[in-house]
Amino acid sequence: MKKYRIIALMLALVLALTACGGAGTGGKDDNKVQGVTDTEIIVANTAATSGGYAAVGQPFNTGIEAYFKYVNENGGVHGRKIVFKHVDDEFAPDKGKAALQTMVEDEKVFAIVGHFGTPVVAATIEDLKEYGIPTVYFATGIGQLYNEKAEGRDRILYPVQPIYLTEGSIMVSRGVGDYKATKIGVIYTNDDAGKDMLEGAKAKATELKVDLVSEQVDPGATDVSAAVTSLLAEKPDFIIGASIQQTFPTIAKALNDQGNKAPVITTYVNVAPVIADSVKDAAANFDILGNGWVDFTQPTAVKELETYTKYMPQDLHANAYAITGWIAGLFFTEGLRRIPEGTEITWNSYMDALESKPILNPFGGEIDFGNGLRQGTSVMNLSKVNPATLQKAGDTVTGGWEEVKPLQSMKEILEGK
Repeated sequence: MKKYRIIALMLALVLALTACGGAGTGGKDDNKVQGVTDTEIIVANTAATSGGYAAVGQPFNTGIEAYFKYVNENGGVHGRKIVFKHVDDEFAPDKGKAALQTMVEDEKVFAIVGHFGTPVVAATIEDLKEYGIPTVYFATGIGQLYNEKAEGRDRILYPVQPIYLTEGSIMVSRGVGDYKATKIGVIYTNDDAGKDMLEGAKAKATELKVDLVSEQVDPGATDVSAAVTSLLAEKPDFIIGASIQQTFPTIAKALNDQGNKAPVITTYVNVAPVIADSVKDAAANFDILGNGWVDFTQPTAVKELETYTKYMPQDLHANAYAITGWIAGLFFTEGLRRIPEGTEITWNSYMDALESKPILNPFGGEIDFGNGLRQGTSVMNLSKVNPATLQKAGDTVTGGWEEVKPLQSMKEILEGK
């Protein structure tokens, strides 16, 4: 079980991934049939499997492929095998757009599964809507995916992992519910991720009548001392580090250099051993917290892991990106399973099935796509940097985070449950 908790914490690194009853999508064809034969259902994605993001894209796609292999070896869905196609877009928006066009217009795939990376998703989201093609699981949390009542063209987007807008609200809830904060500070990067987290935090702070102050920094900035000085001058008693990857350690170091003692929380994307290692000095002086969205201790997770490890290469058993790929494959397939036997498999019948009732993520929480809701995971756990758990073997770092709160909804956090 300890191993599974470590895996659960690692999962937080993963980038940056409805009208029922036959309402149309507003795309090129509301009830299109493509990529479906008597024996196959063809799906695809584009993801960076070479270049700087290959360490994310390769295991992510391996996880998708492994889940489909599991499905196919156990009879497929409605007698059909799932065929997964892929194009390496190298994390480049122009290549992602070109590859998507090829997959939809030439390869005639049925759906996009595991649409990958903030720049590519942002560049192609309108293309997806224009095609009207169902797209399940995004390896990003950009705010364009969020919708409380998706209709028409917006209906085709099905996010699973947390959206930054939702996460910003959850982080404010943590400050108020767990730390009794009365003034929350946000230091955010001037990019989609940072601004979306800020927007979600502002909305929740307004709802809870909590003071919120904020300061902006550039993504990748190497000196954020001026912004930190201004933020600390407001005396916040809880701080949100609304930044992904390389900028957050710079923020934590600057807060430490200027004597901060308030707890600091950051996005699930940063809950990784390498981040814990880079902020360990600051963690000696104040709590550094991070969100997560899976729990491997529940019975459904234990059972699913048994299947996962059977179909996944051994070197990827504890790989966070491979596990999220598995989840992407699972969510896509669940929609197919729900289409009644004998019903024609079309984009509309598939989306109706996805929206018919909440889908359980066996690793934690349900996703409800009904009535147009598109918010990704809305229950999260909480972890804290613990430098004593860091372990290094060559260039590999493990550990560094420990879970301190289980998966909870915002209501449960605020009620102290």
